[in-house]
Amino acid sequence: MLARLSAQALRQTPRAVVQAQAQRAISVQSILHGSPEAKQEGDVSIQQHSRLVARGKYVHGIEVHRVKPDAVSEYKKAAEAYYTAVKADPELHVKLTGSWESVVGEQDVFFHILEYENYGGYDKSTQKIRSSEHINTYNKLIPYLTSRSQQLCQEFAFFPTTPPRTEGGVFELRTYQLHPGTLLQWENAWRRGIEARRKFVEPVGAWFSQVGRLHQVHHLWQYPDLQTRKETREKAWALDGWSETVTKTAEYSMLMDAIILEPLPFSPLK
Repeated sequence: MLARLSAQALRQTPRAVVQAQAQRAISVQSILHGSPEAKQEGDVSIQQHSRLVARGKYVHGIEVHRVKPDAVSEYKKAAEAYYTAVKADPELHVKLTGSWESVVGEQDVFFHILEYENYGGYDKSTQKIRSSEHINTYNKLIPYLTSRSQQLCQEFAFFPTTPPRTEGGVFELRTYQLHPGTLLQWENAWRRGIEARRKFVEPVGAWFSQVGRLHQVHHLWQYPDLQTRKETREKAWALDGWSETVTKTAEYSMLMDAIILEPLPFSPLK
């Protein structure tokens, strides 16, 4: 009986309504599975987005520590003891990319980026840390924190992380919360735009989240100072295609953050 009623209702549904419903279904599929432009980068119905855009060799852990304002000095000493010990341990499958303090943006926040030899390296490293003296060193950080968080991310294939260097200046960490299903379009837009931007500034790294807060992208840039940052960004607008990259960035993003960081003395990137 219900089947006959449903069929009868469908025959009575105006053609325009049926077309509208079909268009909405197509829109949902576009959000979930990527636009035609994204499909040119690979068959998204078969392959995961991360396999299409990731470098794949490493996993990066982004650790964020929010510190009590009156305990910043003590925290810095404890953080240096822990992260330098981890970096120097040859039995760990991990490298310290860098450590920074936020100076513009949310205050008393510290960022540490660690590079693991894929998920296997992460598993081995964290297991060893928990069963060694490193965990006691890490626990000395805890009293100085108000909160902490961690993400596991992968690099974009076109945007590999810069090796250790000392150039001075400031870093800018830009974080974008993407609409779900737009990672491929994001990668496509930035892969085209970044080559032009490299004429003025070389990116330090770019990652997208896989564990933790999902649908996030992080870009890290380095400038001699904030005035140079301003001039560099103004020059970029004169480049062919850059305005389109910025437009696509706004289209695919729900939230954006730009935080100015200063490297800690023990940071390999500074």
